[in-house]
Amino acid sequence: MDRQEAEKRIEELRREIEEHNYRYYVLDDPVITDAEYDRLMRELIALEEAFPDLITPDSPTQRVGGEPLPFFEKVEHSVPMLSLGNAFSEEDLKEFDRRIRRTAGVDRVRYVCELKIDGLAVSLRYENGVFVQGATRGDGQTGEDITQNLKTIRSLPLRLRRPVTLEVRGEAFLPKGEFQRINAQKEKRGEPLFANPRNAAAGSLRQLDPRIAAERALDIFLYGIGRIEGEEAPRTHAESLRFLSELGFKVNPEWRPAERIEDVMAYVEEWRRRRADLDYEIDGVVIKVDDLALREILGTTAKSPRWAIAYKFPAEEAVTILRDIEINVGRTGAVTPTAVLDPVTLAGTTVKRASLHNEDIIREKGILIGDHVIVRKAGDIIPEIVGVLPERRTGEERPYRMPEHCPECGSRLVRLDGEVALRCINPQCPAQTREGIIHFVSRGAMNIEGLGEKVVTQLFRAGLVRSVADLYYLKKEDLLPLERMGEKSVENLLASIERSKQNSVERLLFGLGIRFVGSKGALILARHFGHLDRIMEADREELESINEIGPKMADSIVTYFAKPEVREVVERLRAAGVNFSYKGPRQAEAAESPFAGKTVVLTGTLQHFSRKEASERIEALGGKVTGSVSKNTDLLIAGEKAGSKLKKARDLGVRIIDEQTFLEMLGQKG
Repeated sequence: MDRQEAEKRIEELRREIEEHNYRYYVLDDPVITDAEYDRLMRELIALEEAFPDLITPDSPTQRVGGEPLPFFEKVEHSVPMLSLGNAFSEEDLKEFDRRIRRTAGVDRVRYVCELKIDGLAVSLRYENGVFVQGATRGDGQTGEDITQNLKTIRSLPLRLRRPVTLEVRGEAFLPKGEFQRINAQKEKRGEPLFANPRNAAAGSLRQLDPRIAAERALDIFLYGIGRIEGEEAPRTHAESLRFLSELGFKVNPEWRPAERIEDVMAYVEEWRRRRADLDYEIDGVVIKVDDLALREILGTTAKSPRWAIAYKFPAEEAVTILRDIEINVGRTGAVTPTAVLDPVTLAGTTVKRASLHNEDIIREKGILIGDHVIVRKAGDIIPEIVGVLPERRTGEERPYRMPEHCPECGSRLVRLDGEVALRCINPQCPAQTREGIIHFVSRGAMNIEGLGEKVVTQLFRAGLVRSVADLYYLKKEDLLPLERMGEKSVENLLASIERSKQNSVERLLFGLGIRFVGSKGALILARHFGHLDRIMEADREELESINEIGPKMADSIVTYFAKPEVREVVERLRAAGVNFSYKGPRQAEAAESPFAGKTVVLTGTLQHFSRKEASERIEALGGKVTGSVSKNTDLLIAGEKAGSKLKKARDLGVRIIDEQTFLEMLGQKG
């Protein structure tokens, strides 16, 4: 087959495959078998391998996920993605309707009701019918470019059924069955579980390896048009939804017009009852004015449109039996009682435990072991006991008494002045050590991948780690005998531990778990002192002289580093080669830098930096890096092979510099 024939056949295959994708993932009406579909894909892959210059971004073969990205670029939304105001009662909905009618000067307004999908809001941009960019909502003005991850969603068309240029909004989500499958896998690997399908969807789309997103059966519903070019825009929201369907987008089929607010309330009540029947999570109903011209009159506030509102379902509740109360000791020694429950389904997940917070809560609510209790998911996420049903008591229930001694180390528990929680103050308590290590390796601290809670617990029980420093002395032969630790996973874990040695010191400082020192406090300390040794040497007066460091934090830092056992851990970390220096700019440098307060765009290939490294340097010096050029852009840094961003910057009169000038602004030599 020559190139011309291949090009023609490739185009035929792409259109045929996308049609089958549409019928299978959008219409749920497949017309060929999986084997026939696989045959078409294999033929397309073979032709593209033979003629790689014919591969295009909208090819179905590009859904599998490419190489990991160095970082997410920023994307400025051409039309802001506003958040919705909330309604929690029928009266809230009636007041919304009264306000709309009063502003519009009419007796009745037509609405459209849609299910509020519990996922991740995204914006998609198509040029001449081809998908070119997808972004998260972000702060409403600027999001993150997650195009490669979104391409892995089979129901998202890479090419529309008409060559339209437009920007559309939708909600990416994870079906309940896929959520359960992913969590089962994570549990086997000893990794922390996703709290709910929304977190899982966001976690899938907001990670840098598109191949991970491709492994997960994400889905998407489109619900609105941000802007459209070259065609007459629909006049009503109902027309918009039909128009999106015609283009090949997947639109939630449960949307319904409502002629009056009473119809809206009937829809809300129907789906409050039926939400468990769906194979995806919803947390409410969205109500929108149907007439788009009326929306223009109603306008928006700084954060929300005045023409739409989200009715939030009450937190789901269920009755179950409290079988026992267990005690958990956290990394700061705080002792938390946890209710052990008969399993009950809430908001699509099985709940077996619920936090009781502290002893006072148990006493105030009159909770007895054996009670029938009402369990609720606060915000549909965190299980909590909201009350008991004393009328169901049989006489076999018994009161619970908090232990006087730590269940892990046997030390006497104390209640410090001004605190509600009981606390174990033994610094050698194994529970505190274990929880401290779990915190140390977490994403916000040293970010050691592969060290989930179950793996840390295994290491601890095997006697391989007794402090965070021990992690840096682990050997391959130590790890291979552990459960579910194969050759490859051990190599990856050791490589991740080695990489973490190069972290800037604020991550280490936060990871040490000093009381009252969060990630922001750690960064302030790192910027001010520049090195861990200087922080350890600082007295209370010097610490308190720093803006945002108060007496409690200062006292905690001095007390922590005065402990001989802490000093020993620090020296072992030093000997292992863990970085103690701050790698970003100091505060004074950032305030005086040429990037302070500037919006910067990077384009082309830089020789001295990866895109991520350049962005981090600019942001550390007070600048803001975005992914697209606009009238708000202050500076474009153009590397080799700069493309359309360079032209647009010239057209808008944006200042343009090359990499050498960028280096000079950073105070470096080329």
